Amino acid sequence: MIRFYHNPRCSKSREALQLLQQHGAELQIVEYLKTPPAIEELQTLLQALGQPARAMMRHKEDDYIRLHLDDVSLEDKHLLQAIHSYPQLLERPIALRDGRAVIGRPPENVLALL
Repeated sequence: MIRFYHNPRCSKSREALQLLQQHGAELQIVEYLKTPPAIEELQTLLQALGQPARAMMRHKEDDYIRLHLDDVSLEDKHLLQAIHSYPQLLERPIALRDGRAVIGRPPENVLALL
């Protein structure tokens, strides 16, 4: 089962979802703007991505700039709290399966989990 963090308004997210569906992937779709991930869930994603928290953030979002999240002194725990509070900061899409996660940019990246 692939847990797919999806924003239906995002073309890249829709493309990645379609690719997974075309390959018959069993999916659990999380519309993270409607149901923001808990801090623990974000920590799991972070660990599965194997990258710093900043890698799973949308740097051009107004909230990223307004909240000064580009401050390099901020620890991952602060960035994860910001994502939880402002879920639009989460990069999209993200797919998670068996302890591995990928960011679907480009959308074909999600096929690595099949």
